Amino acid sequence: MSFLDSDYNGEEYFFDQEKNLDEEIKKCKESIDSSGVYKCTESIEDILQECIDNDRFEDGFYFIKILLATFPYNSEYWLKKGTLLNAVGSYEEAIESFNKSLSLNPGDSETLIDKATAEENIGQIEDAKESLESVILIDPNNEDALYSLGLLYQRQKQYKKAIGYLKRAVEIDHEFSEAYYEIGYCYENLNDFTYAIESYDKFLDYEPYNANGWYNRGIVLVKMNRFEKAIESYDLALAIKEDFASAWFNKGNALADLGRFQSAIDCFKRSLEIDRFDEASSYNIGNIYEELGDLPNAIRYYTEAIKVNEQYYEAYLARGFCYDSAGKFHLALKDFNKAISLSQDNADAWYAKADLEYSLGKLQEAVASYKSALKIEPNNYEIWNNLAETLMEMGDWLDAMNAYDECIRINPSDAASFYGKAKINFILSRTQEAVVCLKSAFTIDPAIRMEFAKEYPEIKSSKLFKKLLGEL
Repeated sequence: MSFLDSDYNGEEYFFDQEKNLDEEIKKCKESIDSSGVYKCTESIEDILQECIDNDRFEDGFYFIKILLATFPYNSEYWLKKGTLLNAVGSYEEAIESFNKSLSLNPGDSETLIDKATAEENIGQIEDAKESLESVILIDPNNEDALYSLGLLYQRQKQYKKAIGYLKRAVEIDHEFSEAYYEIGYCYENLNDFTYAIESYDKFLDYEPYNANGWYNRGIVLVKMNRFEKAIESYDLALAIKEDFASAWFNKGNALADLGRFQSAIDCFKRSLEIDRFDEASSYNIGNIYEELGDLPNAIRYYTEAIKVNEQYYEAYLARGFCYDSAGKFHLALKDFNKAISLSQDNADAWYAKADLEYSLGKLQEAVASYKSALKIEPNNYEIWNNLAETLMEMGDWLDAMNAYDECIRINPSDAASFYGKAKINFILSRTQEAVVCLKSAFTIDPAIRMEFAKEYPEIKSSKLFKKLLGEL
C-alpha cells in the first residue's frame, strides 16, 4: 500500500494554517450564536470541510451536529458525519450515517465508496465489495470506485484481481498516479519485478519528487540483484527526503551485498542517527564487523541492538557466536541459553549451544542439546552427524549407529556415515556388517580406503578380511 508524501513540507505553513483555522472556527461559532444557523450555513459548510481536511474532528463534530439539527434530511450532511466517524475509527456508527445518507440520496457514489471503507475496517469484506460494485454498476467509469476495489483486493492479497481493477482506473484516468504505484506494489508481491519497475516508473513520471516511489523502486531492484541501480534509487529517495531512515537502511544492505562494507556501515549509522531505536541497523553493523573479523565492535553493536530490543533472538545468537570465537565461552553459553528462551522452536541456538558444550568437553549436555535441535529440525544432516560423532566419542555405540543411520536416510550417498557405522561394527565384533558398510563407503568414496588403511593396518592386511571384502 502507498504512503504518499504530503504536498506540503513547511512547518511554518502548518503553524500559520493552524492559527488561521482557529480564528475561522472562533468566528464561525460567534456567527452562529449571533445570527443563527440559517444565515451562515455556507460558512459552516466551508469550515466543516476545513475541519475534516485538517483532522480537527472535535470541531467537525460540533458543526455537523448543528447542521443536522437544523437540516436532518440533508444527505450531504449525513455523508460528512460518516466521514468524520470513519476518521476517528467509529466505523459502525459511520455505516449508520452513510445508510441514512443513502436513504435520502440512493446510489450516491461518494457515499458508497466511503461506506465500503467503514465496512472493510470492521471485517465486512463482502459488504464492502458489494458497495463498490454498486458504484461501478451505476457508473462503470468511476475511477475512485475501481481504485478502492483494487486496494481492497490488494489488502486481501488477491493481487491479480487488484491489478485488474487498478488498470481499469488508469485506463479511465491516464494520470492516476496513485493507481500506478499500487499496481507496482501488486506486481512486486507477485514477484513480477519487470512489470513492478515499469509501474513504479510510470508513477514517478507523474510524481518525480515522491521519495516512497524511488524507495519502493529500489526494493524491487534489489530483488532483481541489480544492486547498483537500487542504490541509485535509494539515493534519489534520500535527495528528496534526507531523514528517510528506511532508505538509509536499505541502501546499507545493498552496499553490503556488493561488499562495500565501510559505506554500508556509514549508511546504517546514518539510519541510527535518525532513529536511535533502530535495532536492525545496530544488528547489521554487528554483522559486518563480524564478517570483517572485528569481534569487539561486532559484540558492541549486537549489544546495542539488545539494549533497544531485549527480545532480539538473532542478536543474542550472533553475539554468542562472537563470544565463542573470542574464547569467552561462559558468555557465549549465556547468550545461547537466552536465545533458546526467546525462541524455543528455532534449532540454531540449540545447535550452537551443543557445539559449544562439545568444545567444553560437556558431552552429555551436548547430546541433549543436539537432540533438542533435532526435535525442531529432524532432517538436519549436520546436527545428526555431530550427534553421531559425539555419541561415538562417548562410547554409546548403538545410539551412534542409529544417528549414522539417520545421516544415511537424509543423504544416502554419505560415505563418512557408512564408514562410521563400519568402525562401530568392528568395535562390536560384527565383522560381516562392518564389511558391508565398508564396501558402501569405498564405492561412494574410494579415498576412504586410504583412511581405513591408516586406521586399521592390521585388519587391512588380514587375508580373511580381504576375502570378505572380495579382494582375493
